[in-house]
Amino acid sequence: MQLLTYVNMLVFIMLYVFMSRYRKVVGFHLGMNIAMVTGGMLSLSVGVLLMVQYPFHFIAITCLSTILGMVAGGIFGALFDYQTMLTGLSNGLMVGIMAPMLGAILINPFLFIVMMEGLICFMIVLLVISLRRS
Repeated sequence: MQLLTYVNMLVFIMLYVFMSRYRKVVGFHLGMNIAMVTGGMLSLSVGVLLMVQYPFHFIAITCLSTILGMVAGGIFGALFDYQTMLTGLSNGLMVGIMAPMLGAILINPFLFIVMMEGLICFMIVLLVISLRRS
């Protein structure tokens, strides 16, 4: 589980480097969607994975996933403009608060984590395809 958390963080760092090359050709709407998706995906994965690993540290994990989601959404949004940065911040905040709650109620987390990681991979592929087409 810890390895999966580190891999997710590394993938988002690589995605930021990749997106920084395309920031001049990305339109307003696509930039808004990119900021919302990246902030939400990172805070969801961090919140659920850490909650499964450390179930009795709810407050610390909620704070960490919220801060990481806001930072990721803000950084990805800052590639484009300030309104996009604000949207990424707010989406990272909302998903970061809700993700540990979802991780806390999981009875069999393996199936959910596999589905979540599959959807995250699908969204990353979709973001890369949409960036290349813009």
